[in-house]
Amino acid sequence: MSARLVVGISGASGAAYGLGVLRRARQLGVRTHLVCTPAGMLNVHHELGLSREQLDAEADEVHGAGDVGACIASGSFATSAMVVAPCSMKSLAAIAHGYGDNLLTRAADVTLKERRRLVLMVRETPFNLAHLRNMTAVTEMGGIVFPPLPALYLKPESVQSLIDESVERVLQLCGIEGHRAQSWQGLKP
Repeated sequence: MSARLVVGISGASGAAYGLGVLRRARQLGVRTHLVCTPAGMLNVHHELGLSREQLDAEADEVHGAGDVGACIASGSFATSAMVVAPCSMKSLAAIAHGYGDNLLTRAADVTLKERRRLVLMVRETPFNLAHLRNMTAVTEMGGIVFPPLPALYLKPESVQSLIDESVERVLQLCGIEGHRAQSWQGLKP
């Protein structure tokens, strides 16, 4: 079986990260299962200018946010990992408290209960105490909180290169083979 990656896109700024994960996973031969919330789709359209059909074409399988009977809602459906990119504070709160009120949050709950890798690209600043506590709760359950912060020491040449590097790091955290994340080599005299 080839690797399966669940990709969630929720209603926070940063839809380019979700799109980047989908595209790079396809390049690496990883089957993707996409679930995008209605607020996530608003951001995909606003930030990227993509229609629902254009976004859906980037994934191997597409599931509606209300389809809690989809295969990714069950632990018996084996996946390698799940990435929520971007992850809104609402989705973070639901995941932190096991509130699977839509397919994205249910799939994240399944990922945690099956002890699979869950990476949340949280998008908010500054954080309030509720955000921090929810991030702590997810971390204590085995999830990884990954705010997509720029690796400026790599001297990026464009915004796209910043996005691409974050995508590579996320795929590395998911255990996906073939990623091209740059590693720190130390300061050169």
